[in-house]
Amino acid sequence: MTTALGRILEYKADEVRDLKRARAPGDLFADAKAQPPARGFSSALSGVVTTGENALICEIKRKSPSAGEILPGANAADIAADYQRGGAACLSVLTDGPSFGGSLGDFAAIRSAVSIPMLRKDFMIDPLQIVESRGHGADCILVIMSAVDDACAAELTHTALDLGMDVLVETHDEAEMERALRLPSPLIGINNRDLKLMVTDLGASERLAPKVTGGKHIISESGISAPGHIHRLRMFGIRRFLIGESLMKRPDRAAFTAELRQAT
Repeated sequence: MTTALGRILEYKADEVRDLKRARAPGDLFADAKAQPPARGFSSALSGVVTTGENALICEIKRKSPSAGEILPGANAADIAADYQRGGAACLSVLTDGPSFGGSLGDFAAIRSAVSIPMLRKDFMIDPLQIVESRGHGADCILVIMSAVDDACAAELTHTALDLGMDVLVETHDEAEMERALRLPSPLIGINNRDLKLMVTDLGASERLAPKVTGGKHIISESGISAPGHIHRLRMFGIRRFLIGESLMKRPDRAAFTAELRQAT
């Protein structure tokens, strides 16, 4: 049976082929080199953690395979501004169209509306996607260990680091964690959602957090929708959180972002 992740990776391969037909690698690299320096995604998170508060990566997505329609027609730049007012350390912007309703156009609009660092959240399978991301001003990219093998993960990571970006390496189980810890990025995401079964359980972060050592930083992703969830995960030493669906649905996004940042 084809999983949700498998279906996404199938059309993502088509998108990469289209990118390579549309743009020469030299042009993509030129766009990347023309950008101002990255805003410092990892350092922004650490700056909040040093205050004792929670470093939030607030996410913008209109829909998802697990939740369906979340906020169709949402103005991405307005939502991003709400998050920044509420004290978000960074933003996560879905640029996948078919499954999440995002685009690089959204990314550009948000980049112009906020000053905090931004993660281009998409399904990266080719280094040219990384170069394209930097060319649109991305400060960080996502490497999903369940979507790539070790060689590809390393190539994606080194491409991003060479371009001055940060890398969030996403895991969901022990095998993926072991592979992720061998990569040079300090940002280790634990996705509480199984991307193959689309089942969410905060226990994934609780189970995997003790395995993260050596100066790496844990980011708990998915399923966090209340201060109590943050309290539960802080018991395992987690201070960095990626939160999307629950914030997107709130009419008081700025206030709720501030509440989650200060939750203990």
